[in-house]
Amino acid sequence: MIKATPDRRILETGIVAIIRGIEPEVCNEVINAIAAGGIEAIEITANTPSAVDMIQEVSDEFDDIVIGAGTVLDSETARAVQMAGAEFVVTPSINVNVIKTCKRYGTPIATGVMTPTEAVRAIEAGSDFCKLFPASTTGPEHVSAINGPLPQVPIVPTGGVSLDNAAAFFNAGAVALGVGSAIVDKEAIEAGEFDLLTETARKFAALAEEHR
Repeated sequence: MIKATPDRRILETGIVAIIRGIEPEVCNEVINAIAAGGIEAIEITANTPSAVDMIQEVSDEFDDIVIGAGTVLDSETARAVQMAGAEFVVTPSINVNVIKTCKRYGTPIATGVMTPTEAVRAIEAGSDFCKLFPASTTGPEHVSAINGPLPQVPIVPTGGVSLDNAAAFFNAGAVALGVGSAIVDKEAIEAGEFDLLTETARKFAALAEEHR
């Protein structure tokens, strides 16, 4: 059986859980907890200490999870995370050199955009997804506003996505959602309550299944 490509698995899962700023020694437990809730796409941000090493370790450890790198700001970082095993790359803004590096080596990329002009520029440069960021400042209506004239643009709202607004973002046309602290609860992690991450991940996965 042919394994689905990373971009296809992101679309199938509908949720990308974002890990930022956690300690390396709990990373595997966090990923196990999120995966147990039905989320198969996980992003580790490049501004997390030891991010490249973490990506390398979890890529070797987890066969059934799609591991990506976020907050990638330059082509050097893009290549470093690719070499470490990142299967997709996420940026907060448009950097054409980062997009070129990802396309050169066959790595799907979600590029940060806010406006229709940026969305067109990102797609024309080769981006696979447009990461609407920060989604908290625009709301779900911004997704449908962009997709009105640009229905071909696959939008992934990120930043401020919660259980309270996830359904609205999907209903507005989002193809997937990037979710950070709403799933990767640092207080729960510090308390060792990884089951709370699983419970929340399960709720997000159910919303994705119901509203797409």
